[in-house]
Amino acid sequence: MDAKMDPTDTEEFRAQAKAAIDEIADYLDNISSQRVVSAVEPGYLRPLLPSSAPLDPEPMSAIRADVQSKILPGITHWSHPGFMAFFPCSSSYPAAIAEMYSNAFNGAHFNWICSPAVTELETIVLDWLAQALGLPECFLSTGPTRGGGVIHGSASEAILTVMVAARDRYLERALAGLPEGSEEREDEMWRRRSRLVALGSSGTHSSTRKAAQIMGVRYATVPVSAADGYALTGEAVAAKVAELKGRGLEPFYLTATLGTTDVCAVDDFAGIARAVAEHGGSEDMWVHVDAAYAGTALLLPENQEALARPLAQACFQSFNVNPHKWMLTTFDCSAVWVRRRGDLARALSAQPAYLRNAHSDAALVTDYRDWQIPLGRRFRSLKLWFVMRAYGLAGLRAHVRRGVALAERLEARLRAQHEAFEMFTGARFGLLTFCVRPQEGGGGRDGEWWTRSVYDMVNAEGGYYLTSTVVEGTFAIRVCTGVERVREEHVDGLVEVLLAKVEELKRSG
Repeated sequence: MDAKMDPTDTEEFRAQAKAAIDEIADYLDNISSQRVVSAVEPGYLRPLLPSSAPLDPEPMSAIRADVQSKILPGITHWSHPGFMAFFPCSSSYPAAIAEMYSNAFNGAHFNWICSPAVTELETIVLDWLAQALGLPECFLSTGPTRGGGVIHGSASEAILTVMVAARDRYLERALAGLPEGSEEREDEMWRRRSRLVALGSSGTHSSTRKAAQIMGVRYATVPVSAADGYALTGEAVAAKVAELKGRGLEPFYLTATLGTTDVCAVDDFAGIARAVAEHGGSEDMWVHVDAAYAGTALLLPENQEALARPLAQACFQSFNVNPHKWMLTTFDCSAVWVRRRGDLARALSAQPAYLRNAHSDAALVTDYRDWQIPLGRRFRSLKLWFVMRAYGLAGLRAHVRRGVALAERLEARLRAQHEAFEMFTGARFGLLTFCVRPQEGGGGRDGEWWTRSVYDMVNAEGGYYLTSTVVEGTFAIRVCTGVERVREEHVDGLVEVLLAKVEELKRSG
């Protein structure tokens, strides 16, 4: 069998797949023994591989061996308990098993008729998740506004998609009095498009700016401040909208954030709703809530009253959370809900003859191809279904609470070492940012030098992987404790490593 693999032989598939699963299980069981971040140099892989693809079949055992010897050294281990960078990119055994089924049921799944279960499970599971997060009824497929959810590949894709829908909805309303197909309407449409502005705060993820860049509309940044915890306020939105309108521009879209990338700030949803109401209302401004990471914290009932309930206000047209971050669901799985599904379909639907079928033509089914940019789509809801059933809401909530508690533990441990560390922003939703105080023997160097130096030393050692941020000119170390394998001993170990690096710098003068 090892001479070569017959790709069509079922028995060989069974044997090779079982061997691969054993190797994957061993990898995950022993992941703590690995260095978190790969130590290879750029271009390491090309000299290790042939210059062209093989003409003849190679043994699967040789291919698997090359995974261990050539691929594994170039992997950064996102499931490692020392991975406290960026955000969790979660996986779990239930999600991995679901991926196997999804691969077996492989297809493009763009229409209901392509695989009815693929469409119908997605609708059901996203209703389950919306309910679990405490989202308003308007985001359910059975809700009063004919809303619903869809799974995209990423939060960036979601933002681009809903921004397209926001633009078309805005222009449709602005041009309502002009005859369809007329030159006058065409001229006015392009005049209006040149004045459109998408908004985000200075803490909003760069994907909003990128979406505006792709669409060819202007982008404006609304400032945030330390006094407001770096959250976007309604007053700031109102001021920016008034300024833009005073210049003859037309703001039509805003990304509000539940858990900003830098410091996990939560924007002032109630204030934003008031600001939108004062400046044209929900029909003029589409507000999208980017909760890609921290939205998973809405699984905890204690967070829902303050954070999910305000989303019932009419200006909030869409909401996004990534189960592939903190919800133990393999990448990619980005859940997006809209208040009115028709807004997406009007902007994104195309009806070539080859896609037509009796069920779609009769409007009896959902065709998710009209809710996204690509035509084809994977069976991603299967892994979310497996995860929600295998863990139950109780298990998922326990996972989230552990991540929150670990960040709070880290904050308490660092505050106890107040001569060495100061908090930049306290622990929130499993994320903490802090700085290193200037120490004696540092040659008068400032806090940024100490913080950067400690940060670089920790990452170079390889036991932990942290990321950093710069907010209003302050460089801070950023730690996220949401990875499933992180436990108290790993958080305590990080504190010891940080203290050791501070002492090492002090000794080196």
